Amino acid sequence: MSTAAEGPGMEISMTVNGEARSARVDPRTLLSDFLRHDLGLTGTHVGCEHGVCGACTVLMDGQSVRSCLLFAAQANGMRVETIEGLATRPDAMHPLQDAFWEHHGLQCGFCTPGMILSAKELLAANPAPSDEEIREAIAGNICRCTGYTFIVEAIRSAAEQMRAEAGAAEVRSDG
Repeated sequence: MSTAAEGPGMEISMTVNGEARSARVDPRTLLSDFLRHDLGLTGTHVGCEHGVCGACTVLMDGQSVRSCLLFAAQANGMRVETIEGLATRPDAMHPLQDAFWEHHGLQCGFCTPGMILSAKELLAANPAPSDEEIREAIAGNICRCTGYTFIVEAIRSAAEQMRAEAGAAEVRSDG
């Protein structure tokens, strides 16, 4: 467990990308600032700072949240997942990351972490979403580059890949 230097503020503890983390923070520290500045997880982007663009989206106990609207103290005791924690191995990307790459679901990449984490939440609840369900799930994430068509294709492709991998794992466990 890593601990920040002693000082004024409040002690918080959470699990970030599977690792127990604790720190002393000012009670007004935003979760996005804590992730980026205190933990060095700069994949969580800050765009509008009003919760409108979705670039700062992370998963907190499996639910997508706007980290620019939450205080780090509100994540105390929670599980937080950022884009850096998505891949389970250092030598391979998560199927969503692969699909965004393969289907040109990103251009500048600024919105991509938030889009991918919103998609992960969707696919955890609905492994076979329709294009309309995908569009609804990412509606709170603004992309100024792609026009969303390739993003929807990427999420659909990742869903297919993840279902295929889950089916293969099920066959292996039955075998």
